[in-house]
Amino acid sequence: MPTELPRYSISETPDVAGALDAAAAAWPGEPRSRLLRRLVLVGAETVRADPERRSQTVAKWAGFLPETYPEGAAAALKDEWPE
Repeated sequence: MPTELPRYSISETPDVAGALDAAAAAWPGEPRSRLLRRLVLVGAETVRADPERRSQTVAKWAGFLPETYPEGAAAALKDEWPE
């Protein structure tokens, strides 16, 4: 469907598939794309509800998808910007 809003891609890795399977059990009959949206919204509510828990959750999941950004990716991105 056409939109001017940003779009995001996410691969259904085994961990993402597991999260979607859990969401499907909670919200049966929903397509996986809607389940993903619901998971994002529930996650945001959880993060907003408790800032300390947010910090703990970020620390827990840091480095969860190491293949997403290879080592040195942040430095390479910074090098693209003029000083």
